Amino acid sequence: MALRHEPTASHHSVQDALRVLETVARHSTGINETELARETGVVTERLTTLLRMLRREAYVEQIADGGYVTGAAFARLGSADGHQEALRDTLQHTLDRLRDSVGAAVYLSRYVDGEVRVTQYADSPAAPKVNEWVDFRYSAHATAVGKSLLTQLDHEGRRDHLSRHRPARLTSRTITSDRLLLSTLAAQPPTVPVLDLQEYAVGTVCAAVPLTAGSTAGCLALSLPLEHAHRLRRAADTLNRNAAPVLLSLAI
Repeated sequence: MALRHEPTASHHSVQDALRVLETVARHSTGINETELARETGVVTERLTTLLRMLRREAYVEQIADGGYVTGAAFARLGSADGHQEALRDTLQHTLDRLRDSVGAAVYLSRYVDGEVRVTQYADSPAAPKVNEWVDFRYSAHATAVGKSLLTQLDHEGRRDHLSRHRPARLTSRTITSDRLLLSTLAAQPPTVPVLDLQEYAVGTVCAAVPLTAGSTAGCLALSLPLEHAHRLRRAADTLNRNAAPVLLSLAI
């Protein structure tokens, strides 16, 4: 099985952000924005936006003379000791903030050993998570999470998954035809959120955007009750624009 690597805007942002971080890390006493722009080749306007994000996520901090040094989150993630715990805490902080900014439950998922896994999520009484009435491992054909992960596999990888988890009808909107599902997945543009419009559960709509980190397919998703379906596309676009911090945490 191979992944289809089609860079998204978030992927490009992360590459630039990593370049900025690596440059800041080389200057232990600090580096100013002008020097950063010269050394990284990132244009000033884009650099300003990236630095704002990196400061918000505590990857860099600004010192008294206006220069930048690495921040607490970068130090925690860069340490081999306790890395997994630090990564989980950093991701949870980011997911909690995303939940509040999009007004929906938010999920982080990975495709591991041929299975769909929701590894972390952020919900609240005002943004309840989906009732997992059918195990997400067996319902990739019907969920935004599952379909987003499957779009990142090659054709053989998708066929293998569907051969192990036959598409069952969960609602009247669920696609159960292998041929139709495979053609729908193949036609999905990588930069457009994948939607689930009551295919998994009646009364719930979802959207997911890809997060391909290394050799593992991943995605960031949200869910809304049907009465808020009018907010789905705008919320999905917000999620897509704000995926870079999650990808960055996974890349460090």
